[in-house]
Amino acid sequence: MKLNLLLVVFAIALSCTDETSNTTDENEPTTENAVPDDTTSDGTTTENTTPESQNTNPPNVLGMDYTKSKTTLDETYSALIASLEANPNIKIVTEVDHMANAASVDKALNPTKIVFFGNPNLGTPLMQKNQLAGLDLPQKILVYQNDEDEVYAGFNNTTYFGNRHGLTSMEVLPTIQGALTNLSTGASQDTLVTAENSEVDIEEGIIIKKVNGSCDAAYTRLRAAIENNPNLKIIFELDHKANAAKVNLELDPTRLIVFGNPNLGTPLMQNAQTTALDLPQKMLLWTEANGDSYVAYNDPAFLVYRHGITENEEVLQTITGALDKLSDVAVGE
Repeated sequence: MKLNLLLVVFAIALSCTDETSNTTDENEPTTENAVPDDTTSDGTTTENTTPESQNTNPPNVLGMDYTKSKTTLDETYSALIASLEANPNIKIVTEVDHMANAASVDKALNPTKIVFFGNPNLGTPLMQKNQLAGLDLPQKILVYQNDEDEVYAGFNNTTYFGNRHGLTSMEVLPTIQGALTNLSTGASQDTLVTAENSEVDIEEGIIIKKVNGSCDAAYTRLRAAIENNPNLKIIFELDHKANAAKVNLELDPTRLIVFGNPNLGTPLMQNAQTTALDLPQKMLLWTEANGDSYVAYNDPAFLVYRHGITENEEVLQTITGALDKLSDVAVGE
């Protein structure tokens, strides 16, 4: 399995992101402190030590470009958010504080934050070419502090994105890469380090299932299953078709739901902190022009390969089984 900071930096988020979750006003993005998702505990925290991470000094992650910050994590992250908010073309969808979410279930994690943001003028053309690209949209930048108190900012580069979705020839990709680079280097006050390897096959690490009926019906089933599970929390939802319409672009039905459980996600990030780039979990549902509908999500085995996760076999088995069952609900089985 093969498995400079310019506010005009366009509308980097190649995601169709004007519409956030059903419970979040898109004009008032909020920080979801229960990121992966799980009902929080009584608020107490333990003094347990964070297990040593495997690949964060420096990071060497498939398809992840990064910068090493010259400032603190809070300063780096605040600078990033300020740049995003100052750009009228970019919409912040949500922010996730993985460390706070870990603490909510009495687990320890080094400071780890991620922000999701986008621009349907850039994301929609990508999904018009391949709707599955919506699985890796909206754009996101991860900021974290490792065991050595080093601070990094990382993102999926467009070589990785283009390869994974068969979109390498899309003209918007260099613009997106430049924007992501400017945002990251501006926040960290240092230069970009390009991933050593960004080569993936088309649809690598993605599980796809054909759905019975429409995308909307499948989405309704899936959302209900997640909402009715006390261990899961919906982080945000995106209707890419509706967002495209807001900028007078057309797109077949394409919807994303992001959810999680810190009891399961935290151990993976404790072991390989960059796994946070692929958390919380998410599923994409879409209907193609011929009427066929599908659900897709990231294979946990691919995250193991990509981030170098070790051990955690039981946790990974639980995640794999849960995602399989949830996707079957979407299918209509």
